[in-house]
Amino acid sequence: MLADTMAEKSTERHPVLTATFLQEASSGPGVYIMKDRRQLVIYIGKARNLRKRLTSYAQLQAVAHNKTRAMVSQICSVGTIITASEKEALILEASLIKKHRPKYNVILRDDKNYPLIKVTVQDKWPRVVMTRKKLKDGARYFGPYASAASMWATLKLLGNLFPLRRCKAVKERQRPCLNGQMGNCLAPCLQGSNPQKYQQAVDHVIMILEGKDRELAQALRQKMAAAAAVQAFEEAALYRDQMLALEKTLEKQVMVASHDHEFDVFGAHRQAGSLAISVITVRGGRVEGHQSFFIAEPVGDDHDVLAEALRRFYSEEIFIPRVILLPWSTGEEAFFAAYLAEQKGGKVAMRIPQKGDLRRLVTMANDNAAQVFSDKEKQQRSWQVMARQLKDMLNLSKMPHYIECLDISNTSGKEAVGSLVSFVDGRKAPSRYRHYKIRTIAGPDDYAMMDEVLRRRFAPEKKPALPDLFIVDGGKGQLNIGVHVFKELALFEEVDLLGIAKGRQGEGEKLYRPGRKNPYHLPRHSLLLLFLMRIRDESHRYGVTLHRRLRNKRTLTSELDHIAGIGPTRRQKLLRHFGSVKGVKKATLEELCACDTIGEELARTIFQALHGLGTIRP
Repeated sequence: MLADTMAEKSTERHPVLTATFLQEASSGPGVYIMKDRRQLVIYIGKARNLRKRLTSYAQLQAVAHNKTRAMVSQICSVGTIITASEKEALILEASLIKKHRPKYNVILRDDKNYPLIKVTVQDKWPRVVMTRKKLKDGARYFGPYASAASMWATLKLLGNLFPLRRCKAVKERQRPCLNGQMGNCLAPCLQGSNPQKYQQAVDHVIMILEGKDRELAQALRQKMAAAAAVQAFEEAALYRDQMLALEKTLEKQVMVASHDHEFDVFGAHRQAGSLAISVITVRGGRVEGHQSFFIAEPVGDDHDVLAEALRRFYSEEIFIPRVILLPWSTGEEAFFAAYLAEQKGGKVAMRIPQKGDLRRLVTMANDNAAQVFSDKEKQQRSWQVMARQLKDMLNLSKMPHYIECLDISNTSGKEAVGSLVSFVDGRKAPSRYRHYKIRTIAGPDDYAMMDEVLRRRFAPEKKPALPDLFIVDGGKGQLNIGVHVFKELALFEEVDLLGIAKGRQGEGEKLYRPGRKNPYHLPRHSLLLLFLMRIRDESHRYGVTLHRRLRNKRTLTSELDHIAGIGPTRRQKLLRHFGSVKGVKKATLEELCACDTIGEELARTIFQALHGLGTIRP
């Protein structure tokens, strides 16, 4: 139970952590919250002894922890929340970091968006699907899979062995669908389907995904023998085929430990001021996948950073193995292992192996972490070459490190949306993406819409960050709008402009630059052209998502929504009573009055509105 004490302390000068402040701080467990001069949370931490931890920040040496010193220099206030135990402090720290996402905390972001396998165990008839988003929806998630090919191979194996449904919704049918007829689905849509048999297949799928496929193979062997003993030969043959397919797959798997071992192996590598962390997942004695995280400027030494990374990694709904291998001590292995054991409901050990096979696994994880830096260096070198080529080819005034692209999406002027996407050093920067609903243009006028969005994006009062290169989706007309707006806003000399338009059949893409009469024609398979097209296509994709949502919302809106006095509840009752809007229109005044919650006055309003005689809500 949290103490109801929240101490907010400030000092007259920097550093904030003065002797008076530290003397008044609690020596018990709790969470500390550091804020800057704008009262934005910049760091959240937990401590077994708040006073001791805060004192360590005040005693930093000038030659070490430069990032930590930079953070401390920004602190204008420190808040502390006292907790009854270190475990409560750990839980509170995780929830506060998720809420505030402070810039100096370790936020584990994987450079790659690895796929996951999702089993919708919350459904009556679960199914197995691929996803890239992990939601708190009650489903079981497995992965992530570093190799998409491996993930699809796993899904294919599961589909062949235990054919669960593939349809998004189960609707009762008199005869099975095509997948059911071909034996590719257990057909839960049929009346009289056996939920126990289906759930058994789901359990078998989960066993495979948990790495318990050898136990499953043994269980299938026993079921085959039991079915054969009672002369249920068709059932025994099914178990035999499943067992043989599973054993054939197991023969191909490379083992790195005993069959019953499950590890999460953490590795780390520091280079200059940055740290990379790699996690190798071992289930059933084999490597199932790995993830790598890059932390640009971590706060604290390597022990503190690894400890915080562990807390962030296991703060999500993730499978907790029996053993966690670490490259070095964090100083809190015993406490954290006890906390994870409570979450898992079983024993959890945290080890720092010094030799043998387990040490080789940690070395492998360390090598993977070092590879993160090597990959980043290669990407940076590749981008530098491409940026230089873009600058020279298109005669740009500067290297295009920060690129934005604008696209306008509309259907005959309706549900018009401007979509702005950003790329930094050749990679997507989704946090800078923006949607602009068109406010002032009624008809289908792309030029006017682009003019409006550009003025809103670069409004001087917003002091906008300027891109190096701004791309408009379109030809000379759209480019001229950009030139006109940029000159009015005194940005023409600051930002390079480019228009990209689709040519006629066989001509390829055309690239337009201000002051040049003819467009650039790059070879169809040019890496520069493909890169620019990828940016343009990303702006299309981003714009179409909102435009489609707005269009669907309008399409689903009926005439009843515009009648004064009709809300969602009454609309549903009318549609349920009369079957459709058409049925409501055909209804007489007396029939409308007979509908539940529709009085005489409202019935008259509905009747007049639907027949063009009354007032419709603006």
